[in-house]
Amino acid sequence: MSTTILITGATDGIGLLTATMLAAQGHKMLLHGRSADKLAAAAKQVGGDAETYLADLTRLGDVQQMADAILEKHDTLDVLINNAGVLKAAQTTTPDGYDIRFVVNTFAPYVLTQRLLPIIPKTGRVVNLSSAAQARVDLSAMAGKVRLDDMSAYAQSKLAITIWTREVARTMPDGPVVVAVNPGSLLASKMVEEGFGIAGNDLSIGADILCRAALHEEFAEKSGAYFDNDAGQFAQPNAAASDPDHAAAVMQGVTRAIGTIV
Repeated sequence: MSTTILITGATDGIGLLTATMLAAQGHKMLLHGRSADKLAAAAKQVGGDAETYLADLTRLGDVQQMADAILEKHDTLDVLINNAGVLKAAQTTTPDGYDIRFVVNTFAPYVLTQRLLPIIPKTGRVVNLSSAAQARVDLSAMAGKVRLDDMSAYAQSKLAITIWTREVARTMPDGPVVVAVNPGSLLASKMVEEGFGIAGNDLSIGADILCRAALHEEFAEKSGAYFDNDAGQFAQPNAAASDPDHAAAVMQGVTRAIGTIV
C-alpha cells in the first residue's frame, strides 16, 4: 500500500538514499531541503512525482511556512522522518542567540511535528533522528545563554530530541507512533566527513533502518522507544532521558525557546 512520506534533509546523505529507496517501493515522497538546486536534483533522482519543500530549519518561521504548504496540499501524511541535522557550521549561533544545533536538531523537528500532527493518522509514524552521541542537556546552553563546542552541542541536541520523542509519545497512547532512531555511527554522510574527516560506513545501513522504522511492524507497538542501530535493537538512551525532572525541564526549555523564536 502506498503511503505519503515527508523526509527533512532529503537532498543528500541518508535522507536522499532513504527517499530513493521508499520511492522505489511506490510511496509518495515529499522532500525537504534548504537549497532549491539540490532539491530539484534530489526530486529528479527520487522520481515518482516527488514534491519539494524549501525551508531553512534555522528559521522556525520557515518551518511553519513549510508545514502550512504541506497542510494546504495534503489531507494525510502517513510518515514524517525528521532526518535533517547539523554538527558543524560556519556560524553556530542564530540571530536569536540560540545554538544552531538545538534549533535544527531539536526545535525545528518539534515545531514541524506539532504543526503536522493533525494530518498524521493514528496508524502513522514520526521517526526522529537521534544518535549514539547523547549527553545530558545543559539547559542554559539550550536557552542560548552558554556556548558549547560542536560535539557537546550536537550530543545534547540529540538527547533533547530523544527526550521529546518519549514525552510526546506518552501524550498520544493511541498513536501515531513516535520513535527515535540512531541510524548508525559514522556513516558516509557529509556531516561525518566534515566533522571527523573520514569517509564513513555504508549509508545504506542508516537508510535501511529508517525505512523499517517508517513502515515495518517491528516498530508498530514501540511508540516512545529508542532504536540503536549500532546494537541492532531497541535500547535505553542516555540515562538522563529517564530522569523525570530532567525530561520535564528539557520539555519546558524546548517550548520556551520555540515561543521566544517564533
